[in-house]
Amino acid sequence: MQPILQAPQDMTTIIKNPRTQTPPVVFLKTHKTGSSTVQNLLFRMGERDRATFAFPHHSYQFSYPEKFRAKFVDELPDDSSQYDLLCSNMRLDVEQLKQVMPENAVYITILREPLRTFESVFSYYTSTVPSALSLFLESPDAFWDPKEPGNCLGRNPMSFDLGIDSQQWNTTWRTDLSLLEETFQLVMIAEHFDESLILLGSLLDLNMEELAYVRLNTRSLQDVTHLDDDTKDQISAWNTLDVLLYDFFLQIFLEKVEKYGLERLNSEVALLRATTNRIRRKCVARSGVYPEELEDLVRPWQTDTVTILGYQIQKNLTKPEQAFCTRLVLPELQYHAHLYFQQYGRDMRASSKHSPPRTVCVHPDMS
Repeated sequence: MQPILQAPQDMTTIIKNPRTQTPPVVFLKTHKTGSSTVQNLLFRMGERDRATFAFPHHSYQFSYPEKFRAKFVDELPDDSSQYDLLCSNMRLDVEQLKQVMPENAVYITILREPLRTFESVFSYYTSTVPSALSLFLESPDAFWDPKEPGNCLGRNPMSFDLGIDSQQWNTTWRTDLSLLEETFQLVMIAEHFDESLILLGSLLDLNMEELAYVRLNTRSLQDVTHLDDDTKDQISAWNTLDVLLYDFFLQIFLEKVEKYGLERLNSEVALLRATTNRIRRKCVARSGVYPEELEDLVRPWQTDTVTILGYQIQKNLTKPEQAFCTRLVLPELQYHAHLYFQQYGRDMRASSKHSPPRTVCVHPDMS
């Protein structure tokens, strides 16, 4: 079977001088935080650099919601090669990651304000809850059982992704946070996304064109729930670990901003936005496009509960421009499958290609 995109040769004008000094990268892709947009950026970087990806076996996730294990990684055709990039969905286990990735790997993740994170998680992964979000929050214990393996995103989803055991949190939280701080060179903050990209670019030596993006995996506005003050308080009370986690890393992020230099950062953010807007005008004909209007290649995967919007690229582009612009808007599942084919010379299993694995992280009555 042929890859879904043309081979890298069609990007020759884009990669005249590919970078060779980018360090290996581990990106912990958290749920509903803007992580798909960051992953796309890393996919593009890796493809340009001809990086070797650590991919799951014929799938899009590392056996989520199990914690990551080295054995989940598909072996490379050349046993002597090393992995350069790991950015598929997983639940964090640092020691297991160290068995796969080089010692000099840079660890990155992204967090989002917990109220909006939980609202988004709820809308994606709860299709048959017998109540609206506000009613669910009045008695969430009636739906959420921590002993059930399918409940991983039902409470403190970001903490869960980061491998934290919520049942032991009261006694281990200081140690957990310290270990996470030691592990991650950068924890991006979704509410300061462009600023986070500048820090990411500094860390990985990326230029403004490489940091340009469109927001992926966005919902239709009609699927976004308005949060009144009472609902916000209930979400905060239900997700206390995520609130603590976010506040902790927000403070670290602000310290990094101060160290980087606020004036310098603001100047580079302005340049990034100008570059991004220019590239978007060049590439994107329409944004916020409903799935039925999109061709298969650029149609995001749809859930049973929300509508995921996508992009149409401009017509009359040159071949290299079309290659670049397609990758800019390419949904994560299609891009993942394309890179997997490039690396292994074989397609992912047919059942994954058109029916991506659901994140089984809700109460059975909620799925």
